[in-house]
Amino acid sequence: MPEPGVPDDGEGERASEDAFGVEGESADGRDAHSHDHGHDHGDDGRDAHDHGDEVADASDSDGVLDLPCGERKDVHELDMGQRDFECACGASHAVVMDVHPLARFVPEFLVEILTETIETDDDFDEFTTAHAMASVMEEFPDQVATVDVAEDGTVGYALVWVTDFDSRRLHEVIVELIVELMEHAVSHAEDDEVAEQFEAEMLEFDVATFVEQYRRERDLETEHDTPI
Repeated sequence: MPEPGVPDDGEGERASEDAFGVEGESADGRDAHSHDHGHDHGDDGRDAHDHGDEVADASDSDGVLDLPCGERKDVHELDMGQRDFECACGASHAVVMDVHPLARFVPEFLVEILTETIETDDDFDEFTTAHAMASVMEEFPDQVATVDVAEDGTVGYALVWVTDFDSRRLHEVIVELIVELMEHAVSHAEDDEVAEQFEAEMLEFDVATFVEQYRRERDLETEHDTPI
């Protein structure tokens, strides 16, 4: 199971208001510390998870996902550049594949911090999108369908997840979970000043505002998506 490490050289405090580049309240007036959604993770805080343990039996042998809404989706209908799709149930469901980079959700510099400071104990050498989605599945076990299609050479990816909610909501959830993971790492740092500065900055960080700005800058509503 991946364990959060301790950020070196003060990098931990930059994963905050300054690092993410947004602050203040969201448009709906929520408290700025909106990444805390009230889950009790125990004294040890949040760990990233071995994504291999989280792959549920959500499909048949032909690669058809049994969606949380009750509909079914053939993985061969999903394009690798797809981020969501309109379902027959009337809702929009987010799509994530293991080949999607973490930079889909957070800036490249933060991806570098995560990969350098979080140790994994599975087949992956570093923290990946698969680990992020494993955390999402722990939070919302009944709202995520996933399947391993590594042996299907026609799709171009090994793992795919479909959530009951849309891609914007998934984006917010992943940012919330990454912030919690970083808070856990910083809390174990020997430098109390770094930990206090990080916590102070996170009080001014708003997830919804960050996601809105990041999606706009990366143009995530279209196929023209480039890292920033």
